[in-house]
Amino acid sequence: MNDDLFLDRVADTLAGLPAVHAVTLGGSRAQGTETPDSDWDMAVYYRGGFDPADLRAVGWDGEVSGIGAWGGGVFNGGAWLTIDGRHVDVHYRDLDVVEHELGEAREGRFHWEPLMFHLAGIPSYLVVAELAVNRVLRGTLPRPGYPDALRAAAPPVWRGRAALTLQYAEGAYVRRGRATEVAGALATAALQTAHAVLAARGEWVTNEKRLLDRAGLRGVDAIVAGLRPEPEALAQALAAARELFREAARSRSL
Repeated sequence: MNDDLFLDRVADTLAGLPAVHAVTLGGSRAQGTETPDSDWDMAVYYRGGFDPADLRAVGWDGEVSGIGAWGGGVFNGGAWLTIDGRHVDVHYRDLDVVEHELGEAREGRFHWEPLMFHLAGIPSYLVVAELAVNRVLRGTLPRPGYPDALRAAAPPVWRGRAALTLQYAEGAYVRRGRATEVAGALATAALQTAHAVLAARGEWVTNEKRLLDRAGLRGVDAIVAGLRPEPEALAQALAAARELFREAARSRSL
């Protein structure tokens, strides 16, 4: 079965589930940057009583989570499946939640949530970003631009989180020579800073996979690679990271 036929059949099946109003394709396959082994990232947009048991009953191999099983919040669960030999992720998207976050983003408001596999966590406007960049396969969904209010409000929030992350590492880990903890703080703060840079540009972010590259922060690799469990070396690494982050912010304003 070729990819187009495969995608049509999966989209039809998902769209036919009770309470589902729309189906989208996301990730690299929606943006034309996929490789032959890329997963298929899909989402079902539902209103009201979506029951994961209906998805489970389709009979595809894999794991189907309950609503909220991925920590709750805006990223509220999904499934990891194998369909016709292809790896498919299906995310649950509650339309009431998505529409609320769209309204919040337009007013420059958002909140932060933890999410497995995301070092910096996610902003609640991630579900708005998905509306902007994902490909709608079935149904209709809004296609928002990047709100000016969010572009103004989000960068200082993310920069503040990055600054506190490094400040804590400096006070708690540097003098003890804790290289691993400092490495974690550097990675987290770099991704937080990258969120700030992309928000200031008005560019949507849906995951962390290319975030450092897009923000011009790949230089943090050399800083992390050079860490040694010595207070002076760790202090120098934090200073270098702060300068790198300032340069990234300055380059955006040029």
